[in-house]
Formats: sequence, structure tokens, C-alpha cells
Amino acid sequence: MSDSKQVLLACGVNHHTAPVAIRERVAFPADILSRALADVTGNGVAHEVAILSTCNRTELYCNTAEPEGVVQWMANFHSMEPHEVRPYLYLLPQDQAVKHAFRVASGLDSMVLGETQILGQMKNAVESAQEAGTLGLLLNKLFQRTFSVAKEVRTATEIGASTVSMSAAAVTLAERIFPSIGQQSVLFIGAGEMIDLVATHFAARKPRRLMVINRTVERAREVANKFGGEAASLSSLSEVLHEFDIVVTSTASPLPIVGLGLVERALKARKHSPMFMVDLAVPRDVEAEVGELDDVYLYTVDDLGEVVQAGHDARHGKVEQAEVIVGANVGQFMHWLEGRKAVPTLRALRDHAERLRRHEMDKAHKRLAMGDEPQAVLEALSQGLMNKLLHDPSHAINEASGNERDELQQWVTRLYNLHNDQ
Repeated sequence: MSDSKQVLLACGVNHHTAPVAIRERVAFPADILSRALADVTGNGVAHEVAILSTCNRTELYCNTAEPEGVVQWMANFHSMEPHEVRPYLYLLPQDQAVKHAFRVASGLDSMVLGETQILGQMKNAVESAQEAGTLGLLLNKLFQRTFSVAKEVRTATEIGASTVSMSAAAVTLAERIFPSIGQQSVLFIGAGEMIDLVATHFAARKPRRLMVINRTVERAREVANKFGGEAASLSSLSEVLHEFDIVVTSTASPLPIVGLGLVERALKARKHSPMFMVDLAVPRDVEAEVGELDDVYLYTVDDLGEVVQAGHDARHGKVEQAEVIVGANVGQFMHWLEGRKAVPTLRALRDHAERLRRHEMDKAHKRLAMGDEPQAVLEALSQGLMNKLLHDPSHAINEASGNERDELQQWVTRLYNLHNDQ
């Protein structure tokens, strides 16, 4: 794909455009990400690509000449028909893609306005693409500028200050069900960054009991030790689930790990004492049918939006300031991108001049080898090079007529800065 045909594209779904039921179907878990990156470039769909996949969004940033081909690939990769995903997708070309990337990294497009976790997730996405060899000049430049803009936004606006986080929102919702977290037992399923954050907020309420379970017990123990909690293997979930009033889950499992039958048995053992469950995973960890049980209060990442929305109005002024920063940087990036269109012409011009230079140098070397006076050789070299470089533009002007000649003369005057010389 040549520079003149490159199209920067952001294609994806997020919490604004698609429910979690759709987002989980088009997610790219870590275990399939490298295969997906190789597939989208190997099939010629895109020349460059990076994939950002979180609980709130799945986005492909591409250098492609076929935007609709990206949609087709995304649907095919997830065994879906294009019409199933197309209503939820946004396709943002060129400056729209640049603006979107800047806003996402700055926390302006997040469910939690100004949150910082998305920046790290985007950096991880870029690192994965680099390892897969799917980043080139265009996307490298885009993400370098993206991270710079995010830093500028956060420094200049402090938009992340006093952010109502997803983690805090989970505690807020739990306190609507239970008067005191301090009297409840809390179970965390998973041991990643999100669980670490949520556990921090719950631990601050000093729950009666706290446990972390994970496929890898060692990792569960690392998180649990921070909060004076217990640790166990994921295989023990069915044995301990009924012991907990609050369950928060966030794993990378492609399939639900908390099924309807498992929860029904737990409720029976609890004599139908209510359970509060927060599923922060995409794809979801908890089967949707669990939410229909009378004694279960199940919340997904989308359900937390109502709580986190409350803190947005107070940061309205900071958002406006951040948008100004984003807009200015979009203009600068697009100026660079437009300049890339001239690269083939500039490269051809330089190659042409290099050929002329080498020809004159060869002649000069031969004359010096024959014993000619160096001063005369240098004079001939400079005269010959000047004549060859000026031949084509001079010939074009002489051969032109009428308006074409006037236009050529204006361009030559501008290109060679002739008025300044006079």
C-alpha cells in the first residue's frame, strides 16, 4: 500500500454504541490477540493495525484502503454476519480517527470521565501490535502523538481529579443493598488490575471477610495479602460461593464461569439470603440468567454507568479545556499526515538530483585522474550540475504558452524563492 493511498481508520464498538451482549462477542482476549493481528494484516485487509479490547470497548486502529473490508473481517473473525455487528460499529476515517484516539487516551470517551486505566490499556495494545509486527510509520506516529496529548490533557486540566471510578461505583451500589459493608463477606474472582482496584475500595470499608480466588493461587495470594484476605483456587468456587454476600468478578475467561445452576445451589445453601454480584468482565463472567433470580442483585459494567455519571457535571469546564487541546493536536497531526502524500514526489526529486550529481562527479574524477587542474575541474563540476538541475524547469517554461506559462513561472518563483534573491 503506497503512502498516497493510506487511510487512517478507527473501527469499533464501545459502551456508547453497543450493549455488553454485543461487546463481549467482538472482544479480543489476550490469548487470541496476536493471532487476530496477524490475520488482519496477513489477509491484506490492513497494512497496519492495533487492537484495543477492554470491558468498555473493542477498537481497531488501521492503515487501510478498505474500511468495509475491516468490518467484514471483524465479523468473520468472530463468526458473525456483518449485519449483526454493523449497527453498533463506528467507522472513523482520517481526522475523525485521530480525534477519537486522542479522546480515548485522555479519558474523555470513558464511562468514567477522566479515568487513567484506559491509557495503560492503549499502551498495552500498542506494545502487542509492535510485538506482532503490525505497526508501521503511520500508527507509530499516531500513538506517539496520542500518548503525548493524553499527558498534556491530564497535566493541564487535572480532569482525572476526584473521578468517580468503576471501583467506587461498585461499593456505592453494594451499600444500597447492604447497610454496612463491614458486616458482609466479599469474594473477588480474578486477580488482575481491575480486581486489585475494586478490592482496594471494598477493603477500605473493612468487610467481615475478604477472599480472592483465581486460576493461579499464587497470584490470588499476592492480591489477598495486600488486604489481609484469604486466597484460593478457582476450582474451589462451587464450594465457597454460598459463603459470600458480595461477589465481584473480572477474569479473561472467554466463557461464563459463574453459571445459573452454581448460583442457584449457593442461594439454597444461603437459605435465599441476598447476594450482590458485580460482573466487570467482557466477555461476561456471570451468565445473564443469574440476574433474573429473586435473591441476586447482578450488575454489569453498563449498569455502573448511572453511578459514575453523577460526577461528570462538576468536570464540565475541564472537559471543554481538554477538547480544545485535542482539537489543536488533531490539526497538527493531520498537517503531518497530508505532508506524507508528497513523499513519493520528494523522493523521486531527490533520486533524480542524486543521479545528476553522481554523473558530474564521475566526470570530475576522470578529469582529475587525467591530471587536469583541480580548480578548472571544480568549475566545470559546478557549471555542469547547475545546468542539469535547471534544464527541466527552464525547458518546461520555454515550451509552455499562455496561462500555463504564467502559472509555471509563478510556481518556479515560489519554489526557488526568486523574489527574495532579487
